Amino acid sequence: MSIDWVTVIAQIANFLVLVWLLKRFLYRPILDGIDAREAEIARSMAEAGEAQKRAQAAEADYQQQRKQLLSDQNAVVERALRESENQRDALLAEARAKLEQEQKDWHKHLERERQKFTAQLQRAGEETLLELTRKALRDLADESLEEAIARHATARLRGITSELSDAAGDSKEAVATTRDALPEAAQTQMQADIESLLPGITLRFETDPQQAPGLVLRVGSAQVAWTVDSYTEAFDSLLSERLAAVASGRVQPGDA
Repeated sequence: MSIDWVTVIAQIANFLVLVWLLKRFLYRPILDGIDAREAEIARSMAEAGEAQKRAQAAEADYQQQRKQLLSDQNAVVERALRESENQRDALLAEARAKLEQEQKDWHKHLERERQKFTAQLQRAGEETLLELTRKALRDLADESLEEAIARHATARLRGITSELSDAAGDSKEAVATTRDALPEAAQTQMQADIESLLPGITLRFETDPQQAPGLVLRVGSAQVAWTVDSYTEAFDSLLSERLAAVASGRVQPGDA
């Protein structure tokens, strides 16, 4: 069999043209498309990697913020607890101070009322004692209270004669003050007693309506008093002790 080289060459040429055409119009676009797709896939993967990194960074930031938020919340709660405890302590201290002040005020009020009642009772007792003493002196001795005190004062002066003489100094006069004028007999007797006890000193008598019943004797810088007030001081002291004992429960009102 003979070979038709023209036909072979034509077939080869046709094949080469076909290959070139396929490469030019078929394989190249396909390869370009594959390359483009690969590039797009690579870009997408790169973007996905970046997105994953950003997501991881965001997650880390979120966790950090969450931890910080929890820490801040704990700090806020702890601070709120401290403030509430401080406010509670302040309120308790204020209430305690207020209660103590109220107790002090109440005790002061009770003390004022006790003193007021004691003073009223003392005054009533003084007046009663004074009236009874006056009546007893009038009924039993037929003399006034001032006369009895003046007579008693002379006896008391004998024990303090030296002190009165020193207190008199250069003074030559003594003054006896009573609320009501002493009778002449009592004045005469008292002047004689003063002259005998304190030679060279004369006695002058004065009256003072504001003075408590009794006698006040002034000699120089010294003053000696025998008044109802002085005699009722012991009564007041005993009465105060008695009331305090009753108030504290140590003594019952009916006990002796």
